[in-house]
Amino acid sequence: MAEIFFAIIILVYFVDIVFLFYYGVHTYAMVHLYFKNKESAKTNPEQIKVLTKKMGKWPMVTVQLPMFNEYYVVERLIDSTIAMDYPKNRLEIQVVDDSTDETQELAKSKVAEYKAKGYNIKYVHRINRQGHKAGALREAMEKAKGEFIAIFDADFIPAPDFLRKTVPYFYESPKIGMVQTRWGHINADYSLLTKAQSIGIDGHFIIEQVARNGEFWMNFNGTAGIWRRETIYDAGNWESDTLTEDFDLSYRAELKGWKFKYLSDIVNPAELPATVPAYKSQQFRWCKGSLQTAVKLTPRILKADIPWKVKAEAFTHMTNYSVHPLMILNILTTLPLLLFQNRFESVSLPILFFIAVILSVGTFGPLSMYVVSMRELHPKDWYRRLFWLPFLMMIGTGIAINNTRAWVEALIGKQSAFIRTPKLKIETGKDKVVQRKKYSAVKVDKWVFAELGLAAYLGITMIVAAETGKAFVIPFLAIYAAGFLYVSFFTLFDNLRQHLANHRESAHVQHKV
Repeated sequence: MAEIFFAIIILVYFVDIVFLFYYGVHTYAMVHLYFKNKESAKTNPEQIKVLTKKMGKWPMVTVQLPMFNEYYVVERLIDSTIAMDYPKNRLEIQVVDDSTDETQELAKSKVAEYKAKGYNIKYVHRINRQGHKAGALREAMEKAKGEFIAIFDADFIPAPDFLRKTVPYFYESPKIGMVQTRWGHINADYSLLTKAQSIGIDGHFIIEQVARNGEFWMNFNGTAGIWRRETIYDAGNWESDTLTEDFDLSYRAELKGWKFKYLSDIVNPAELPATVPAYKSQQFRWCKGSLQTAVKLTPRILKADIPWKVKAEAFTHMTNYSVHPLMILNILTTLPLLLFQNRFESVSLPILFFIAVILSVGTFGPLSMYVVSMRELHPKDWYRRLFWLPFLMMIGTGIAINNTRAWVEALIGKQSAFIRTPKLKIETGKDKVVQRKKYSAVKVDKWVFAELGLAAYLGITMIVAAETGKAFVIPFLAIYAAGFLYVSFFTLFDNLRQHLANHRESAHVQHKV
């Protein structure tokens, strides 16, 4: 019986490691393709001049600002959108507001202010959230006048020259359906959490988007991009059956033959989630939405008349969050493997050595991508930023339970509501999360206890690894354990401090009364 159990553990572990290795090595390929295509992702001033002359007059553009209860950032978003450099008579701004709180009044006031100054700005409000963001954009499209549709989420500050530099590229080819630009960071230095997030996002926008746009399909990132209106309609319009309506529409458009353009040197600053609960909520939506898109579109992609390499990369892209359930499986099977290995020494030693090699090669794939992105963005001091990489790894593994839940729910078809990520206008170290009371979450996430439990399980596994002479696996296990401890602790801490702040505020109000 023990032999059968051990054989099953070895098989599961082997398959798990092979898939982790695949996703790790995939990032090496992304880095290679980045260097091959990085120049094509930069704006060309001379080309922009030629294309601007080719298009004649500037086309009508609609900028859509979708929002839901964005009290702290709505005014910043509208002010920065108004400041964009584009002919006033060729620009329409839609404040697409599904809010149910005071955001409505702030948005209406700003719209009225700028309308009085002669700007073509409109307030589009719905009394229901049917279809969430996708539904709001779909309905607003029916009222939009623009030939091109730019979209900015509430946590962004659009670059002033965004339209001047992106619109001409649609005249490079009538098949260009969308132009995406890079996300910057307003509050990258706010905390360890935001610093780690900024490095992860930079890896995606500096390396992966350049690589995919140069060789395969890429996706619209939901914001800081501009669409040809015809492309949206031809692809079937916005649909709300996944939590990543942007990813879904992107691949449906590319299945129709539309081409995308990515410009890495146009940067739009955005606010990163400043609390662990907010970050987990965002990651849950991105993970679940990606897998929902895979379930929805993989059959169409496999049947499509496109190169097999494009199909393989599309599937890898849509399922990239699979690394998190693979991590959980890796953790759970390591301990029994170590416990049984003394009884099957002749078999287990080669297996454990193989595992160590595979883990090392796979792990350094993502790290190489982040190192290259840091070097490209910060050529003068990139090596000093290497200090943050262990923290990125730690936080990236710490959300594995959170994202595994999302992954499983997507796979079994469980539907869930679109949960927005709170935007709190956290810009500098002087801004305090506890001062932003409107959207604070004080309900404890029950899965935090699973994260604590897994951290304890990893502690036991490290002890067993040390006692059995397999210390080479301890560094990997230690990173996992630190990640789960960090995420679980700050999930509880962020909720507790907000609860105490709310309690003090309530007591102060009662005392005044």
